Amino acid sequence: MSGGTALVNRPVITAWSAVSPFGIGRAAFTEGIRERRPAAAGLDDERWQAAGDRACLVPDFDLRTVLGKKGVRSMDRVTGLAVTTVARLLDDAPRNRWVATGEDAALVLGTTTGSVQSQMDFTRDSLTEEKPYLVDPARFPNAVMNCAAGQSAIWHQLKGPNTTIAGGHAAGLYALNYARRLLTFGRARTVLCGAVEEFSHARSWLERHAHRPDTEGPAQLPGEGCGLLLVEQRGPGARDDAEQPVLAEILAVEMGIALDGGVRPALATCLRRALGRAGVRPEEIWAVSTSEAPGPSGEQERAAVAEAAEGADPVHLTQAALIGDTGAAAAAFQIAGVLVHAETTPEAADRVALVTSVDRDGAVGCALLRLAGPR
Repeated sequence: MSGGTALVNRPVITAWSAVSPFGIGRAAFTEGIRERRPAAAGLDDERWQAAGDRACLVPDFDLRTVLGKKGVRSMDRVTGLAVTTVARLLDDAPRNRWVATGEDAALVLGTTTGSVQSQMDFTRDSLTEEKPYLVDPARFPNAVMNCAAGQSAIWHQLKGPNTTIAGGHAAGLYALNYARRLLTFGRARTVLCGAVEEFSHARSWLERHAHRPDTEGPAQLPGEGCGLLLVEQRGPGARDDAEQPVLAEILAVEMGIALDGGVRPALATCLRRALGRAGVRPEEIWAVSTSEAPGPSGEQERAAVAEAAEGADPVHLTQAALIGDTGAAAAAFQIAGVLVHAETTPEAADRVALVTSVDRDGAVGCALLRLAGPR
C-alpha cells in the first residue's frame, strides 16, 4: 500500500469509531489508548447488583441523553451502544454517511448472545407476571440476538445486508471476515463492521459462574462497548472516484476451532494460512495485538504468535488491562487500537499488523492488516 493506495479489489478500512470505557467516539478512544489510562471504576451496588464491585463501563452512558427521548423507551443497553457507535462513525465525516448508508450499505455486527439481561428479564416476566403472563411486548425484540443490528439499520437507513454473528471474543474477526466476503462477492459496496458487548447484572453473574480459576488464572474486570469499522472495496466498483485516505488494507482473515484446549496448533494453522495467502513475510510484521486470553490459553496464543513472527521484532499492543474484558467487542477494539498507534508512527507505513483472538469456547482467529501509517 505504498504511497497510501491499496491494491486493486482488496477490502480496506477507511474509517472507524468506538464507544468504549474511555468514552463516546473515536477521539475518546484515541486519547485513552495514547494516555494508557485505566478505565476501571467502582459500581453503584444499588443500580447494578453485580457480582463484583468494579467494572470498565462506558462513562455516563444514558440512552436518553445520548440518543434523545424518541424511540428509546424499550431500547436495551447493547442496542443503545451499537446505535450510538454507528451514529458516531457516520457523523465523523460527510463522506462516511454518503457511502455507508442506502441500498448497498451493509452492517455486520458481532456479539456473544445479544443482551443476556434482556433475555433473562423477558424470561423471568413470562414466569412471574400475572396470567396470562403479561409480558411487555415492546421488550420482546431486545431478547432476540440480532436486535442491535436491526435497530441500528432502522435508525440510520442501512438498507443492505444486515447480519449478526455470534462468536464470543472472536466475534469481531468473524464479522470482519463476513464483511470481506460481502464485498468480494458484490453483495455490498460498503460494510459497517464491528462488534458490541454490554455490561449488566446478568452478564456479571454469568461470567462469575463461568470463570474457571483452575485453568484460566485471575479473572479480568468486565468491560463493555462497541467498535466499528467502515470497510470498502477499492478499485473498480468503489462508491466514488475521489481518493479516500486508506487506514489499512485487509490482507487476510482466518478462523479456526481449538479442540480440547489445543489453542496453539489451531491458531498456528490460522497464522500460516493468513501469511501464505497474504504473501507476507514474518519480518514484515510491525505490530501484534493479542486477545490476552487468561491462563494457558493466553500462553498458547503468545507462543503461536511468536512462532509466526519469528525473525521480526514487533511492537506488542495491549489494552485489556485498561478497558477490561470487553467480550465480543474485544477484537474490534484491538483493531481500533492498532489503527490509533499507526496514525502517529511513521515506522508503521506499509508495514503489517497481526491481530489474534482466542475465545474460551474454542474459537480462534487472526487478521493481517497492511497499515497506511500517519496521514
